[in-house]
Amino acid sequence: MKRDVPSPDSAPGTGEVPAQRTFAVKRWRHGAVASEVDHLAEEVPVALEFNGISHAVMLATPADLEDFAIGFSLSEGIVASVGDIYGIDVEPGAQGITVKVEIATESFVGLKGRRRALAGRTGCGLCGTESLDEVMRTPAPVHSAVAFDPSLFEQAFATLHRRQALLRDTGATHAAAWMRADGEIALVREDVGRHNALDKLAGALARGAHEDIGQGAVIVTSRASYEIVQKTAAIGAGVLAAVSGPTAMAVRLADAAGVTLAGFVRGGTLVVYTHSQRLHIA
Repeated sequence: MKRDVPSPDSAPGTGEVPAQRTFAVKRWRHGAVASEVDHLAEEVPVALEFNGISHAVMLATPADLEDFAIGFSLSEGIVASVGDIYGIDVEPGAQGITVKVEIATESFVGLKGRRRALAGRTGCGLCGTESLDEVMRTPAPVHSAVAFDPSLFEQAFATLHRRQALLRDTGATHAAAWMRADGEIALVREDVGRHNALDKLAGALARGAHEDIGQGAVIVTSRASYEIVQKTAAIGAGVLAAVSGPTAMAVRLADAAGVTLAGFVRGGTLVVYTHSQRLHIA
């Protein structure tokens, strides 16, 4: 696959889009005003094309876009496996970035049969979905025998926070990370949209991260919405831990999909909503 992905430190004028930019600002603190330079996370329209046909436009952070395209393709059911993706080109333009994905003919035929247009806000989950059946896609049940010491999650979130380079600079991004059974954070992906961050993580896992999916967990710096659970199940992960709470719809899906869902993971506490057998709690 062609690797043409903007990096966080790309400079303007190189043909690539930087993941963050600087602005001159006035900062007011306790009655005093100072002129400073602030760092802001970039968000740009990212158009996903499959075999030359435009399918979705999302607002996203212009980094790790190859991972994003792969993860989106898998979690949306456009392809059955990463092997159905033959090539990816990332093309910056005046109005945004076009990611051109070449997929297998069988996958493309299936996509045309249920094609939709997603004109999205930042990381929107269901924008433009045409039918209730598409919203309520239930992934295959997850089979994972891994079990975690719950204290590992707080340590993992602390590590994740330290590894969020864009958040550290801008304060404006979500992250999704892959945690191994021993609590080690193996992969981190960031984006202004929480769904986008998880798609990027899914893509990184799919394209050769050499991780045992059945022996790890997804952790996210957001609430656990329905689609976050849906994408976690599509990855095949048995555990999802979120720093904030889930929705009722997300809990129902996690229960049906066999995903252990933990929320409010902070300050030495967490709440388990489904399939608590994967956590070592009394």
